[in-house]
Amino acid sequence: MRGALDGVTVLDLSQGAAGPTCAMHLGDLGATIIKVEPPGGEWGRGLGPPFVGDVAAAFLGMNRNKRSIVVDLKRHGGTGVVLRLAERSDIVLESFRPGVADRLGVGYDAIAKANPMAIYAAISAFGQSGPWRDRPGVDGVAQAMGGIMSVTGTPDGPPVKVGVPAADMAGGVFASQSILAALYARERTGGGQRIDVSLLDALLSYQVVPLSMYLASGKSPQRLGSAAPYAAPNEAYRTKDGYVMIAAYTPKRWVALCGVLGIPDLAVDDRFDSNEKRVNHRAALREIVEPLFSERCTADWVEALDQADILCGPLLSYPELMAEDHITQGGSIVTVDHPSTGEVRSPGFPGRFSHTPCDPTGPAPPIAGQHTNEILHEFGFTPSDIEQLNEDGVVMAASKT
Repeated sequence: MRGALDGVTVLDLSQGAAGPTCAMHLGDLGATIIKVEPPGGEWGRGLGPPFVGDVAAAFLGMNRNKRSIVVDLKRHGGTGVVLRLAERSDIVLESFRPGVADRLGVGYDAIAKANPMAIYAAISAFGQSGPWRDRPGVDGVAQAMGGIMSVTGTPDGPPVKVGVPAADMAGGVFASQSILAALYARERTGGGQRIDVSLLDALLSYQVVPLSMYLASGKSPQRLGSAAPYAAPNEAYRTKDGYVMIAAYTPKRWVALCGVLGIPDLAVDDRFDSNEKRVNHRAALREIVEPLFSERCTADWVEALDQADILCGPLLSYPELMAEDHITQGGSIVTVDHPSTGEVRSPGFPGRFSHTPCDPTGPAPPIAGQHTNEILHEFGFTPSDIEQLNEDGVVMAASKT
């Protein structure tokens, strides 16, 4: 059985996190990924600590399924190499600042001229148009300017960055989704198109719930820690040895929670007898119930709450999560054999397919330019062409990087 994207070739000029994650997912789905790196390798190779050997662990996690070719786009002839690769590629992915790809000769117009069937996806911080177009930005800047930091944190603390690169991950996911839609459209229209995905827009879409609430009410959401602004109780409570997350805001489960806590009268208290009232009196509710949760261990509470059909779960650290049978036996973490570092473990593709496998096809390239000559040969460059390109420094095989 072959992956759903078997036969699709992606020319990945992106660096960092959003673009490489997008390409990695396409590779999980079966596409062939050619990673085009600058001399010395993309900057994400140094995105650490920690490092596995000489390569950042984060890079290894975001760049499986790829082969690497080094092309110097600033040297005469570099653009020609990329355009020739694009002629036989289905997708071209880049994450340059707006305008840079055009100046290097690998922008949409140049790619479309070389291959009208190509789908060209550009990921940037703020998009290809608008007043913020030329602003540089990375995940943290996008989180700050995209509103998500204003709603993340505790009520009495400062705004904080989400603990994962949320803008990059959202940008990568929405880019891959957009690419798949464009592939489907190409089947009907016979032509490629340009896709513009910004980290900012990805974060706005990611915040559809709080932004919809703000746009309807005009009231800015507040920082609530683990709580949800639209439901209560729906947050984490401290226990004797950790935290338990509770979602008991529907009428039936609210009554059941009060019973488990041994305070059934609270269910009909006129401050708390509807979800709206509980949201408005969240602090008072917390003052009542959290001391009760702190009397018992998390595992005890989870067992009691499960028996009462109350939605709940323990707050798990990474070590605790990775030790759970559901994770170790469920295929959530994939292992790829890496020629330089041995086994590399990372989160797998979240989709499960009944007929087309969705598995890693290979590791991240350990060395920039490891597959330079091999890729050029596959795309029709003659041995003398390849030798000359290497001698001129236009491309670089691994031994020369």
